[in-house]
Amino acid sequence: MEEEAFDAIVIGGGVAGLSAAMTLARANMKFLLVERGEFAGAKNVSGGVLWGSDLAKLVPQYWEEEDGGWERFVNHRRLSLMDEQSAFTLDFKSSHWNQPPYTGVVVLRARFDNWLAGKVQEAIDASDFAEESFIATDIKVDQVLMEGGRAVGIKTGDEEFYAKVVIIAEGVNNLLTRQVGLQTEYVPADHMLTGIKEIIRFDQQRLEDRFQLRGRSGMSNEFVGWATDGVEGGGFLYTNKDTLSVGLVLSIADLRAQKKSPHDILSHFKTHPVVADAIEGGEVVEYSAHVVSSGDKRAMPREVYADGVLIIGEAANLLLNAGKAIQGMDYAMRSGILAAETVVEAKEAGDFSVGKLADYRKKLDASYIMKDINGFQDAVHVLHDPIMQHKVPNILCDFGRSFFSIDNQPTAKSKDMILDAVRRHSSLWEMAKFGFKAGRSL
Repeated sequence: MEEEAFDAIVIGGGVAGLSAAMTLARANMKFLLVERGEFAGAKNVSGGVLWGSDLAKLVPQYWEEEDGGWERFVNHRRLSLMDEQSAFTLDFKSSHWNQPPYTGVVVLRARFDNWLAGKVQEAIDASDFAEESFIATDIKVDQVLMEGGRAVGIKTGDEEFYAKVVIIAEGVNNLLTRQVGLQTEYVPADHMLTGIKEIIRFDQQRLEDRFQLRGRSGMSNEFVGWATDGVEGGGFLYTNKDTLSVGLVLSIADLRAQKKSPHDILSHFKTHPVVADAIEGGEVVEYSAHVVSSGDKRAMPREVYADGVLIIGEAANLLLNAGKAIQGMDYAMRSGILAAETVVEAKEAGDFSVGKLADYRKKLDASYIMKDINGFQDAVHVLHDPIMQHKVPNILCDFGRSFFSIDNQPTAKSKDMILDAVRRHSSLWEMAKFGFKAGRSL
């Protein structure tokens, strides 16, 4: 078994698993990546913005490829707070983001993951184990094989495969993570969201004219407030090459409590004047839904490693939305790289003990992932606070209508406008307390 064993088996062909596989292939490691979809990305319905520069490390000069796996780079960002008829928007656009490696690229996961899998295969072909490392699709892992409390491989159907380390990148469904004892039960609904999305197709020139895009430039827009019809959560709109990704992330617990349908809330969101104008004339070509973490670190497994096991990406509930951006794919990519680097170092040291694998936790804690997750937990809670979800958007939109209206009457001072808006929807004391709390969290 030792001679036939892989250095690592990676379970899952999403961003996390593929990033681990790329790192392993580049380091001349013998590995098996198992994906239950027909191809990498076949089961991934999510999409959005992949932030950061790790993609450039995995695929240098990816932006030079004519048929790369990404849609557009982001140089225009918006955060919109909505009431029923208005949106008060923080809008920022900068040519500083026009040069590669880009600070963020919009992706459609089915296309992006499949493209990245092709790059992994190229790295395998160039490695010393071109005939012994594999990407195996359309295979479901039934269990992680355990011997004496240590993970030693996987079982799929009647077949068993062995490895020094099993890297679990199964996504937010924590079946295998629970099986190896790193979580005792399903993650509570209080810490989970459902993402619901439509892909809306346009003539490419029409889309670029509508959103003032040039070349491969793109825009991301997040929404808070009326968008979710009273359910905890938020909305988003991202520009793809010739489509828009439009959707919501909604609290599963709040949906259940209010007995509301995600599809009905999405239909509601699309009627808002800002959104209706953005999607007018487009054709819905895809509809999908996906469970994601809320970013509350209480959803994480009790640990991200065990004897013979490393947990990465969504399987470890590595996600953060503190109001600045929805970060998940970048966390998945970095965690996959860090886990693979841990395996490479373990092989070089001839030490695959649990103590050595614990270096993954040290790497993760030292990375921006856990520093941000730990540092911005209060911001996560602020973003989901009912005051932020409802009262703040109403106040800002109310103020905006007063500030930008010209009605041939004496004009009030701006401070009086904002005070009047606060009094109509809240109180000075409530907003002062919330402002202090929000300021500390950020």
